Amino acid sequence: MAIGDQQDVGVEPTASPLSDAEVLTQLDRIRQSAEFDAPDRDRKFLAYVVEETLAGRGDRIKAYSIATEVFGRDSSFDPQTDPAVRIEAGRIRRALERYYLVAGRSDPIVIKMPKGAYVPTFERRTDARPATGRGSVTAPGPIAFIQRFRRRIVLGAVALACGLAGLSATVLLFPAESEPAGGIGRPNIPLLVVSPFEDLSGTQQSARMARGLTEEVVGNIARFKEINLVSRPGSKDALQTPDDPTYALEGQVRLEGERLRLVVRLVRRSDGSVLWANAYDERLQSQEIIDLQAKTAAAVAGAVAQPYGAVFQAKAAQFKRSVPDEWRAYACTLAYYDQRGDFDLQSHRSVQECLQRTTRQFPTYATAWALLSMTHVDAFRYHFDRLASPGALEQASEAASRALDLAPLDVRALEAQMLVFFFRGDIDAALATGARALAINPNDAELAGEYGLRLALSGQWDTGCKLLSESAARNLGQAGYFEAALATCAYFGNDYVAAERWARLANLRANPAYHVLLLAILGKLGKISQAQEERTWLETNAPRFLDNIGAEVALRLRRPEDQHRLLDGLRAAGVPVPDAEFQQARTGTPMR
Repeated sequence: MAIGDQQDVGVEPTASPLSDAEVLTQLDRIRQSAEFDAPDRDRKFLAYVVEETLAGRGDRIKAYSIATEVFGRDSSFDPQTDPAVRIEAGRIRRALERYYLVAGRSDPIVIKMPKGAYVPTFERRTDARPATGRGSVTAPGPIAFIQRFRRRIVLGAVALACGLAGLSATVLLFPAESEPAGGIGRPNIPLLVVSPFEDLSGTQQSARMARGLTEEVVGNIARFKEINLVSRPGSKDALQTPDDPTYALEGQVRLEGERLRLVVRLVRRSDGSVLWANAYDERLQSQEIIDLQAKTAAAVAGAVAQPYGAVFQAKAAQFKRSVPDEWRAYACTLAYYDQRGDFDLQSHRSVQECLQRTTRQFPTYATAWALLSMTHVDAFRYHFDRLASPGALEQASEAASRALDLAPLDVRALEAQMLVFFFRGDIDAALATGARALAINPNDAELAGEYGLRLALSGQWDTGCKLLSESAARNLGQAGYFEAALATCAYFGNDYVAAERWARLANLRANPAYHVLLLAILGKLGKISQAQEERTWLETNAPRFLDNIGAEVALRLRRPEDQHRLLDGLRAAGVPVPDAEFQQARTGTPMR
């Protein structure tokens, strides 16, 4: 049954009356669920209409009251010309429908918002089905959530702590206040001040656009936990100190006819220097205003807050000169991303040891635990023998679980968990975890690229490679890893010339899997002498890959037919693939 076709089986609206406490408990359950796929403003919207209805003021719930009391619009709001409330109500209905098909299948109370109205209804369910996670569910949007879950990932609640409606003063974003065990303190993480975007046109519509864009940008940045976000009131001058680590994001909105221009810049507050700036131009007639705001804000947030984004690059440039002691923990996380450009033993060891020290010093730093998990995954898949014990994947799993316990909605923790599941061979769980992470933050190019690669290697080549291509275009940092992934896509698209071009661009000279791929590409192109160079590198630097080539291919490519196609390229390059392994892949018998 698809979303939107939810049945009312087991719902008994005429059963014993519902108390206000029961309804409010159900409201909290929905708002705190990761399966209620709605932004913070919609969670506030839902809470408002439920509470007003329970208070006996349902007749006062109109588009105008919602816009002014929930979204912070002024008295000039006209629901006849501005569809903002209608659009958000539609999103809430879809989010509720999905929630009750997934996490809420066994909930005792059903909250609905009937079409054509904003007043919710409350019904007692008498025959709820258990939420086993094994039902067939069609999820909304471009990402199809995986049908089966072999392991349930418990995601707790987290609310965006930024007051978005009626934003009229500078918002300071800074790390959470929670103290790690032992009272050691928390690591420094870059602080970001997002100022209300300036309206240069001076019209009611442009003022609404400026407010809406500010809200959307803050909400999107809040999804990136490398900048762990909480709001705190305070004066701008109070933050001006010689060692002030804070950045400011400023924007100007100009609306001329059907043309919208947003100019945004990132400024270092200590000296006023502009670190990054960009302009975004849109035509209003091409799309709804709400969608236009969401699209533009997503682009801004990704450019500023994602790994390799403007804040990352600013801190990395500063740390190249020196790393203050109080910033060493954060510098470790930057070092992890930096070494992804190539996987060599020395850099891997340095980063892993740094992250291990960081998790000991700051045991509640979820990002460090997630990245530590990924280093264990790398040790497992690239055979860093001096680091990888037989339990490397188990160490990765433990670190990822710790990250998720600390921050259930942190996409980096979910990305680490996805990789653990994938290399364990639990593909359903891996792809379900990746889909969940992407739903939480679709603007994170790092996560989207890694998830796209897992989709592709699992056999969903069209979907995965499309996501990979889009992510590579948005990724501002080490491109080699994803260029190698695009080389894989080209290989399995039978475009071996493009595959070689992408592989040469990637140039991951210390990565054994990269040399295996390039070897197969050169085999398909008949470039045997060049293929011999790659084979010699593997024999010298990573002999385990060639000695057990069938298992190494099967570890990464999950479909036997895909394994066969890569082994065929390796055979053409002169690699002695055992006949038994080659025939197993050709006939579809899974490799062991």
